[in-house]
Amino acid sequence: MADFHRLIGKWYRLNKRDLPWRSTNNPYFIWLSEIILQQTRVSQGLNYYLKFIQNYPTVFDLADASENDVLNNWQGLGYYSRARNLHATAKIIAIELNGVFPSTYEEIKKLKGVGDYTAAAISSFAFDLPHSVVDGNVYRVLSRVFNIDLPIDSTEGKKYFAQLAQELLPVNAAAIHNQAIMEMGAVQCLPSNPLCDTCPLNDICLSRSLGNYNERPIKSKKIKTRNRFFHFMIFLDEGKIILEKRVDNDIWQHLYQFPLIETDKDVSSLDIEAKILDLYALKPFDFSENVTHILSHQKIVAKFYYFNKTPNPIASSFIKIKYESIQDFPLPRLIDRFLGENKIVFK
Repeated sequence: MADFHRLIGKWYRLNKRDLPWRSTNNPYFIWLSEIILQQTRVSQGLNYYLKFIQNYPTVFDLADASENDVLNNWQGLGYYSRARNLHATAKIIAIELNGVFPSTYEEIKKLKGVGDYTAAAISSFAFDLPHSVVDGNVYRVLSRVFNIDLPIDSTEGKKYFAQLAQELLPVNAAAIHNQAIMEMGAVQCLPSNPLCDTCPLNDICLSRSLGNYNERPIKSKKIKTRNRFFHFMIFLDEGKIILEKRVDNDIWQHLYQFPLIETDKDVSSLDIEAKILDLYALKPFDFSENVTHILSHQKIVAKFYYFNKTPNPIASSFIKIKYESIQDFPLPRLIDRFLGENKIVFK
């Protein structure tokens, strides 16, 4: 176990990527980076991190921002509950804690949107407290080095890996150890085609010696993908357009979209047009091809229908805005991408 820490620590000092959140022990910046990097690759999250620390250099700035502004800055990252939790937690830290970030694992874990991993990361990176991190990269490194065949998504497996990670953690070097093992999984011990020949752990890696590293880590549950069919209505009228805010406990909560009809299966455009005619007494003058949007556990097939009028009266949940101000509203990536690829023409 001493060899494990020594080897990954030496490797990390020589090979670590130059990432801005590694050059600070400011818990606010580290918290921002960890929330952004949940479910997000470093290559994608880096620019968002830089944007957030520029727009909100202190927790007070983030707390004072409107939710729309925060969601707009988050647009494209997905998992928007992270942004809402980030904003809510900033208000708590700014108002209830006078801007002082919690400094213990137990207090950090009480923050909204913070679980075991994030609390361990913040407490070790910002305060060098001896709490081990266990994320996908750590699971992969440990399962291969120690040839562990317990499923990482089982209760027994999670408990075992957490205990092993904590046993490997040197009490007086938690920050560099945690960052080293995560970096090892991110750039060396890759999910496929790991760089075993240049790995500092190749002499002690059991899965490498057994040749079964492609079978580690093990997962017992297969995630089922849900198919959803979205039919968006683009109501155009003298330079204005209709939006509605998603308020249900679902994807894209608190983001804005075009009025929507969702079906549980793929249906013909004629069927949707008949339903729209019944609801709004309007017929589209055109519609798009299907647009596919993939989320982690969902596949969305969307179609956009164009109208040269707006409903009269408009529903209470609709808002009518000038089209040129649409980017002032946080939009799902699907809609933002569609608008970027298709010119809206008012007739």
